[in-house]
Amino acid sequence: MPATAALRQRPRTFVIAAAAVPLALAILADDVRVRRHLEAARRDPLTGLADRPALMYRITRLAATHREQLHVLVADADGLKTVNDDLGHAAGDMLIAAVGRRLGTWAAARGGLAARLGGDEFAAVVLLPPTTTVREVTALRDQLARPVTCGTEILSPAVSIGTARAADLPDAADASRILRGADMAMYRVKTRREQCGYVATRHDAYTPSVHGRRPGRPGTHLPVG
Repeated sequence: MPATAALRQRPRTFVIAAAAVPLALAILADDVRVRRHLEAARRDPLTGLADRPALMYRITRLAATHREQLHVLVADADGLKTVNDDLGHAAGDMLIAAVGRRLGTWAAARGGLAARLGGDEFAAVVLLPPTTTVREVTALRDQLARPVTCGTEILSPAVSIGTARAADLPDAADASRILRGADMAMYRVKTRREQCGYVATRHDAYTPSVHGRRPGRPGTHLPVG
C-alpha cells in the first residue's frame, strides 16, 4: 500500500476509536447503575441491611482469605411479639429498625457486613482478632440493647448473640456451617444454656437440621443436644 494511502487511513481509525470511548463509558455507567439498583433491591426495606445471599457470599469470600479472623454473629431481638401485641406493629418495626441500624454501623466499622435474616433475627460477618471476641460481643450486646424511644414509650430490647469463629471449625466448614454454628450459639445464649460471648463448637456447626431448620426453632419439636 502506498505511504500516502496509509497516512490517509490513520486519522479515520483514530476517529472510530475516539468515538467508541463515550459509548464504552456509557455502557460502564449503565452497568454500575444496574448493579447498584440490584443491590438496593436486595436490601431489607425496613433496616437497609443486606439479605441472606449477600451475607453468605461475604462469608464465603472471607473464609477463603481471612479464615483466622473471620467471625459470624447471629443476633435475636427478644420480646418482639410482646411489643407488637402491646404497642402495635409500628412500634415493633421501629425496634427492629433501630437494632438493625446499630448492628449495621458496628459491622461496617469493622469492615464487615450485617444482614437481616428475617423477623427479629440478624447476622453479621466481621474480621476480629480471636482474643477480642468476648469483649467485642459483650459490648455489641450492650449497644444493641440501648433504649429505643417510640412516641411516649421507651422500649428496652433484650438481644441474644451467638458467635462462630471459622478458625475453631474444620477447614471443610463452609458458609452455611459457620452460620449454623452462630445460630446454635445464639440459641444456647438465648435459652441461658451459655453466657454472652459463647463461641460455637464443631458440634454446634454440625447439628443436624430438621426440615432445614435447627433444633429449637418453632416447628421442629426437638430439644437442643
